[in-house]
Amino acid sequence: MKFIYIEVDPERAAAVEAAGVDRVMVDLEINGKEARQLNMNTVISRHTLDDVTAICGVLSTSELLVRVNPLFDGTKAEVDAVIARGADRLMLPMFTHPDEVRAFRDIVDGRVPVTYLAETPAALARLPAIAALDGVDDILLGLNDLHLGFGLDFMFELVADGVIEHAAGILRDHDVSFGFGGIARLGHGRLPAELVLSEHLRMGSTQTILSRDFRQIPDQAGFVEEMKKLRAYLAGPMDHAANQAELVRITRAIADDIRARKGGT
Repeated sequence: MKFIYIEVDPERAAAVEAAGVDRVMVDLEINGKEARQLNMNTVISRHTLDDVTAICGVLSTSELLVRVNPLFDGTKAEVDAVIARGADRLMLPMFTHPDEVRAFRDIVDGRVPVTYLAETPAALARLPAIAALDGVDDILLGLNDLHLGFGLDFMFELVADGVIEHAAGILRDHDVSFGFGGIARLGHGRLPAELVLSEHLRMGSTQTILSRDFRQIPDQAGFVEEMKKLRAYLAGPMDHAANQAELVRITRAIADDIRARKGGT
């Protein structure tokens, strides 16, 4: 399992690399994001090209992953600049059609690998065609924007109700590496990270993002300890069927609670 951590502080980036994080992400995506996530309890990054340079300068074993903006008139210039500043891998968000994936793939032209962030209902509906494209070998399923696009109350409804499992089957059939969502620290979160990780393994997922809960860790020693716990849990025995049932139960309770607080019926 590859763990992704979003970070632009060089000292902390070096610390999480030393703790065993596989990919450190700088997030340049801003186009359309504020309108899309208005009034949501989400973090909108304000990272810059200078942050790409700074993080590149401290990493030696972790991949430097840079999320760029959705395809737009300035994509080629942005991609060129990010690669020139040392990105090891790019991430394309918010695409809706295989044509956008092809266009981005052609702009990158094999200079670095790409993770395609499927986070729109249209991308999910067209996933078989997208996964079949030459050069598409890594897809992350973005639960936050997907659940907004579907009008759901809680992002893990997509996991509990089989949407992500269906997508996982498509990606496995096309031999595309994939992951989904984010996880909190073990023992944290109303939906326990242990249950989410069990679903990752059951479906064949190979990657996930470490959520902002990990930002509560005060120092490198604490981060090392949390990463050891994650790796140990992943290597241990699990009852996937029981874990899945419990995840479904808790997810539906959380979704019902959110809906009630929003005044839904």
